[in-house]
Amino acid sequence: MDLRVRICKFLKKEVVLCVAFVLAVISSFLIHPDKKYIQYIDFRTLAILFSLMSVMAGLKLHGAFDFVGRKMLEKTKYLWQVILTLVLLTFFGSMLITNDVALITFVPFTFVVFNLLGESYRKKQVLWVVCIQTIAANLGSMLTPLGNPQNLYLYGKSGLSFGRFLLLMLPYTLTALALLCIWSFLLCVKEKKKVIQMEWKSEEQVFCNWKKIRVYLILFGICLLAVLHIIDYRISFLIVLLLIFLWDRKSLKRVDYSLLLTFVAFFIFIGNAGRISAFSLWLNQIIEGREVIVAVLASQIISNVPTALLLSGFTNKISLLIIGTNLGGLGTLIASMASLISYRQIAQEETERKGKYFLIFTISNVIFLLIFLGVWKMTGVQ
Repeated sequence: MDLRVRICKFLKKEVVLCVAFVLAVISSFLIHPDKKYIQYIDFRTLAILFSLMSVMAGLKLHGAFDFVGRKMLEKTKYLWQVILTLVLLTFFGSMLITNDVALITFVPFTFVVFNLLGESYRKKQVLWVVCIQTIAANLGSMLTPLGNPQNLYLYGKSGLSFGRFLLLMLPYTLTALALLCIWSFLLCVKEKKKVIQMEWKSEEQVFCNWKKIRVYLILFGICLLAVLHIIDYRISFLIVLLLIFLWDRKSLKRVDYSLLLTFVAFFIFIGNAGRISAFSLWLNQIIEGREVIVAVLASQIISNVPTALLLSGFTNKISLLIIGTNLGGLGTLIASMASLISYRQIAQEETERKGKYFLIFTISNVIFLLIFLGVWKMTGVQ
């Protein structure tokens, strides 16, 4: 492949990383590199994020998530049960395995399911189901610090206990669960026929390596202990890295290293920006008293992870940023980068209907965003 084509492909795929890198480089001309640069980096967030991504890659690689999904679908008889199962798998799964991994796992799985159900079901329902799954992943992931990268970062920065973090986001999660159940049921309320029990074709069977899955579950427990500050994050990082490197290196190849580099670049930019008094004062004035709204609006343009990294350097009201960046994952296609995972899958599987999916996605997300902004107003958290 021509070098120019490779560069263009990389730039298109890693837009956020490239922007973060450019900002870091520009800021370094204004604040020359010195000893304080190393203080910018939140090594705890990076270490735990790497460990979680490695463990999730291993669990996915060895069939754990597909196994759970197929076992749950074996008990479904009606179309609404199938759709609700697919949506709730994504919703609850995202709380522990992150919104990205939930969509990478369950959106392709949804196409397998609808291929088994038949062309008529796929044509009528699949775009809507993938759209709802994407919303479910972004909403489910907001409940826990493990759910998405910005939560993990802001949780560490906020000083909140795990319980207080859950309580902060619980009203939104319960609202999301109710809305997703209603939406899933209404999607197929006119469908009265029973769905034939799922019979997986031989080439679609999942073969699980249970020995490795058990070890990865233990490693996940170790990561959780680090998140909860029960063990030092450096210990959990070394255990995960050494064990996977010596025992199952394929998982390390599936880690999203571009996300880690994006974090590093933004840490440098934010650290330097904080030392530019004029910029720091200006951004503080914009954010003060408008933390949630600014976070939501900024997320629509640069997505919620960069928004969390950027705004956290200029306000001490981290709880409001947690709410704002989670709600900000709704809205535009790039408000949460996880949403692009679903869109790419639709573009591959339903090329001629990707425009229709984009319209469905945008309208649905705007509706959900407006509802959740209303929930935020009702909670009175300011």
